[in-house]
Amino acid sequence: MRKELKEKNFTEKEDDDGDIPKVDSTLVEYPDNINLKDMYYFLLAPTLCYELNFPRSARIRKRFLIRRIIEIVFLLQLMLGLVQQWIVPTVMNAVKPFNEMDLKRIVERILKLAIPNHFIWLLFFYSFFHSLLNLIGELIRFADREFYRDWWNSENVDYFWKNWNIPVHRWAKRHLYAPLRRKGYSSIQAAIAVFLLSAIFHEYLVSVPLHLFRLWAFAGMMAQVPIQYFTARFLHGAYGNSAVWISLIIGQPVCVLMYFHDYYVINMISATNSTTSVI
Repeated sequence: MRKELKEKNFTEKEDDDGDIPKVDSTLVEYPDNINLKDMYYFLLAPTLCYELNFPRSARIRKRFLIRRIIEIVFLLQLMLGLVQQWIVPTVMNAVKPFNEMDLKRIVERILKLAIPNHFIWLLFFYSFFHSLLNLIGELIRFADREFYRDWWNSENVDYFWKNWNIPVHRWAKRHLYAPLRRKGYSSIQAAIAVFLLSAIFHEYLVSVPLHLFRLWAFAGMMAQVPIQYFTARFLHGAYGNSAVWISLIIGQPVCVLMYFHDYYVINMISATNSTTSVI
C-alpha cells in the first residue's frame, strides 16, 4: 500500500546545476517492503541503517553524476601516484632504523611520512565519502546525502568520531550505543563498547589481508578513549582542534610503519634466511 508523504525527513539543497532536485514522495508500508527489490536496494544504498522508507530523489542528475565520476578517476590516479612516488620509498627507508631501534631516525621517518600520508588520507576521504557515496546515491536516487559533517572543526576527539563517518556513527548509535544505554549502562561504558567493536573491526581489516596479527590498529583505536577524555576536559577551542589534527597526522604513519616493519621482518627476512640456509 502506498500513500503520499505528509512531511519530508530531509532538507532539499541545490545541486551543482543550480536546481533543487524534486523528491519522490510515495510511502511504502509494511509488509509491502518485504521483497527482493527492497533488499537489494538496501544493500546498494550508502547507509548501514535500514528504514522502511528511504528518502528518494525523483530523477538522476547527469551533470552531477559526470562530475563525481571524473573526481573518482582523477583522485584514484593521484593517490596511486603519490603512494608509489612518496610513501613506498619512505616506508622502505624506515626498515633499518626500526631494526636498529635508532630513535632519532625513527622519529625522522615518522615525520617524513606524516605529511604525504595525511594528504593521501584527505584525498581518500573526499573521494570515498563525497565522490563515491554521492555517485552511488545518485544512481539509485538515494536522497539522504549526509555522509559527513564538519569534522575538521572538531575541538575534541568525540566530535571528530561523531561527524567524520555519519553512516557508521548512526549504525553504532542505533544498534550498540542506544541499546546499551537502555539496559542501564553508563554513557562511558557504552562509548567504550563502541570503540571496542570499532577497534576489533579495524584490526580485522588490517590483519586478514596482511596475514599478520599485531594489534597495532586495535591499540590505536582503543587509545582514542583516553585521548577523547583528555581533549574534552583539558583542551578547548583552537587547542582542542590542534590536538585532533596532530593525532590524525602522527597516529596514522606510526601504525603504517609498525605494520610494515612487522610484515617485512616476518616475510622478507624470514624468506631470505630460509633461502640462505638452503644454499
